[in-house]
Amino acid sequence: MSNTTTPPSPKLANPAVVGLAGFGLTTLLLQFHNVGWMGTGPVIWVGLVFGGLVQMIAGFQEMKMGNNFGYCAFTAYGAFWISLCLMLLGNNFGVFAASHTDVGWFLIAWTLFTVILWIGSMRVHGAMAITFTLLLIGFVLLDIGHFGNPIFNKVAGYELIACALAAWYMMARIILNDLFGREVLPAGKAWL
Repeated sequence: MSNTTTPPSPKLANPAVVGLAGFGLTTLLLQFHNVGWMGTGPVIWVGLVFGGLVQMIAGFQEMKMGNNFGYCAFTAYGAFWISLCLMLLGNNFGVFAASHTDVGWFLIAWTLFTVILWIGSMRVHGAMAITFTLLLIGFVLLDIGHFGNPIFNKVAGYELIACALAAWYMMARIILNDLFGREVLPAGKAWL
């Protein structure tokens, strides 16, 4: 009989760090566009790769971790970014072009989807609930901007900058708490 022992499994990284990084950065860039500070070029390219592909990969990794909330959120919002960027490219090249109203209905569908995750976010922790509350408010403002007064698109831009920074706060929390081995940045209690 041998005395061999199984070596311990290596520590797995939390896929949420790259998912939150991609969500936050791409959301920030789109809002820079919405408030009039930059064009759509960087939004499209970063949205396809970091907000889209990388966020979807993070979602698939969350599935392996058994995190249904992270799996759904990162995979779905990764798909949101890819579809939004392809829609912008399609409009530019006249391929399956989407009207202003079409984009509005696209946003309303995502608003309704976000309501479900917003409710779920309140069971995670305060930082997650704040981020999803800001995201939901931003989608509602964009809906109003597409079907009512376009000034609300700019208001949404400023409001969603706060959402992007809230996502980065959660990313920083995971990284710094891990590196310091203690609670450096708190998440706050779950709202529900």
